[in-house]
Amino acid sequence: MTDATLENAPNRFVRRETLQQQPAPLSVAGPIAWIRTNLFSGPAGTILTLLSLYIVVVAVEDLVRFYIIDAVWTGASREACLADKVGRPVGACWPYVTDRFQYFVYGSYPVAERWRVNIVFVMFALGVAWLLWNKAPQKKLGAFFFFVMLPLSGFILLLGGATAESLLRVLLLISAALAVVYAVASFVPSLAVWTSAPRRVAEQDLSPWRRFAGPKILILMALVIFGLIGVLNEQIGLPRVDTGLWGGMMVTFLISAVGIVFSLPFGVVLALGRRSRLPIIQLLSVIFIEFVRGVPLITVLFMANTMLPLFVPQEYSPDRLLRPLIGVALFASAYMAEVIRGGLQAIPKGQFEGAMSLGLGYWQMMRLIILPQAMRIVIPGIVNTFIGLFKDTTLVTIVGIFDFLNTIQATLVDPTWATPTTRTTGYAFAALFYFLCCWGMSRYSIAVEKRLAAGQKR
Repeated sequence: MTDATLENAPNRFVRRETLQQQPAPLSVAGPIAWIRTNLFSGPAGTILTLLSLYIVVVAVEDLVRFYIIDAVWTGASREACLADKVGRPVGACWPYVTDRFQYFVYGSYPVAERWRVNIVFVMFALGVAWLLWNKAPQKKLGAFFFFVMLPLSGFILLLGGATAESLLRVLLLISAALAVVYAVASFVPSLAVWTSAPRRVAEQDLSPWRRFAGPKILILMALVIFGLIGVLNEQIGLPRVDTGLWGGMMVTFLISAVGIVFSLPFGVVLALGRRSRLPIIQLLSVIFIEFVRGVPLITVLFMANTMLPLFVPQEYSPDRLLRPLIGVALFASAYMAEVIRGGLQAIPKGQFEGAMSLGLGYWQMMRLIILPQAMRIVIPGIVNTFIGLFKDTTLVTIVGIFDFLNTIQATLVDPTWATPTTRTTGYAFAALFYFLCCWGMSRYSIAVEKRLAAGQKR
């Protein structure tokens, strides 16, 4: 029918405007549809959902009553958490956590020197935020701060004493020498222009100087940080604090950070070594990986604590805290190597052939083409290894290191807070601490995975 016929037809109706888009029905999209699809999709799903709800309701009711409703929130001693003293049912004893919180954070680190630990905590938080925040500027500068400046500054501040002062003087001299070299390198181009040297010749001759003068901001950062530490050493002093006094969250973060930072590059090297075509490199990598993965972490810690001093002279024997640090780093590296090797095996052969067709060498191909793709693929496995490492730091208790969990166990025998609910409260606080840290790492890995589209279906 033509338009004229439609216009002359009785009861005609011609819509000339597009209707506004309507939302999808609740049975197709929205919370009701999600609940129907995921929780009540069938008889088995319905039974499991109802059973899970029953368990959650029963468990949560008791937990809420013990840790919140019947909990004691204020008090100065154990009398505040005893039912016969307060005349009512008593749940968690949170004043115990408040009173011992400083010990949970610092261990037996001297109270007068804890400002040094606070400075390291602030630097650590700044470095983590700088590296993990996607929109942070100067990421290379942030990497230099986290991987170079933070370990050196943290060692000087936390340990103190003659060894730390000697290292600080050496670092200040190196930074000052580099600053002088940079100043000379910056002055040479001006000298070339002042002597009316041909511009092209001058730029050609001085290009190595200009390339060397690039990291001026790194030198400036080193001078500022080490200079401030030097001022603190002169004005306040940095007396030595033996590692036997370190403990609490400080040691937990230290061990996990060292393990995470060193396990990733060592894991990459081991994974590449296991895939190497050189028989001796491949054999050594396989032996190391399989040996370390074949024994529990406790065994590695015992070996590091007892065997490492036997390989060096007595005067150079590793510190009692350095030994488990080395053991944890080696243990995590073996697991990280297998995770990264899985990512390397997932890369199509065409990527290798395409990189070689461009004339790239082995290390260029790995750095620019293969490893970025492999690391993106195995982000969940890498973060899973990091989370496992963070929780496994509690095993250093076996070799006498007072980590966060060990400090809680040490306070449970304190008669000042000896109550029936003190132990449960302390372990609940430890569980909350580990959950928040591991949950934060997990959520960040999910955000990175979505940003890089690592889980996108092809």
